[in-house]
Amino acid sequence: MLESLALVAPGTRLREGVDRVLSSKTGGLFVLGGEGSIERMCSGGFVIDAQLTPQRVSELSKMDGAVLLDDQATRILQANVHLSPNADFVTNETGIRHRIAERVAQQCRNTVVSVSQKMDLISVYREDEKYILQPVTRVLSRANQAVATLERHRERFNKVSVSLSALEVEDLVTTRDVLLVLQHGEMVRRIAREANVLLVELGIEGRLLRLQVAELSFDLVTEIERDLRDYLPDATLDLDAVNIATGKAMRVLGSLPTASLRDLYTLTEVLGVSPSGMDAPTAPRGYRFLSKIPRLPGRVVSDIVWHFDGLQKILNAMVHELGCIESIDEEQSVEIKEKIVRLADSLILDRYS
Repeated sequence: MLESLALVAPGTRLREGVDRVLSSKTGGLFVLGGEGSIERMCSGGFVIDAQLTPQRVSELSKMDGAVLLDDQATRILQANVHLSPNADFVTNETGIRHRIAERVAQQCRNTVVSVSQKMDLISVYREDEKYILQPVTRVLSRANQAVATLERHRERFNKVSVSLSALEVEDLVTTRDVLLVLQHGEMVRRIAREANVLLVELGIEGRLLRLQVAELSFDLVTEIERDLRDYLPDATLDLDAVNIATGKAMRVLGSLPTASLRDLYTLTEVLGVSPSGMDAPTAPRGYRFLSKIPRLPGRVVSDIVWHFDGLQKILNAMVHELGCIESIDEEQSVEIKEKIVRLADSLILDRYS
């Protein structure tokens, strides 16, 4: 559906044409991908095979039949085509045009755009889904609210994340602290996802908001995955096992209802721990901490984590111990040790400043 909304978003020639149809009160039916399987339900009409322009869309929609477009809405293939989809497909629509649109979308799995003649509605159908386009001003208002909400939740996520990092250095982490970060991170991810749907519908009208959402959600999924890598109890030193466990936990986290996401006790199933151990101490492996060190390759991070198996051992490691790792030479071990010390000190200062 997002792909379909992008094809009819403000700034596209199809949307400009559809808006003309809406204002002229004529109504219209447009089928994208008007080739292949849809041909067997078509009758009448005539071939156009011309570039799509808003003016042509508006004029051709004045005829009773549907207008067939290519799958990217760049060319008009046919006009005044009468469609006869299979009546066995269930539809909840009452108007003839909308009933045909929904059944065509279900039968051929095409994108179908229906413009209501009387109700001033633009409906987009894709397979079994239906989406009613809202006025740009209303969508823009909702998008602004979503971005404002996203900013607040991202700020909260950053605070609990910084707090967790400091607690890791001090070896004071509990399961509750980890769950708070996962909770706020997933909330940010869901709000960003909702905002992106609105931005797709806005098209060129949402350019600036799109930049804000991209900045606020930057690297978020990677951060959540690092948290899980650090604290999943069933993750081993085997890279494949770590990836599998992390992917499974991400799916569990993403499938939780929003009401359950607010309950930290429910979130314990993401980490695979008992709710009774909410305030039990836990120790990170070091992925989160080491990822904050600039220009430290991911392979080196993994090698350090696997070599020491625990953040406190990494923090207390001597230069020669770091040098024992195959991917780190003597000069790099000195540099890495200095960066570890500086980062640990700065995280403590950030927490208590």
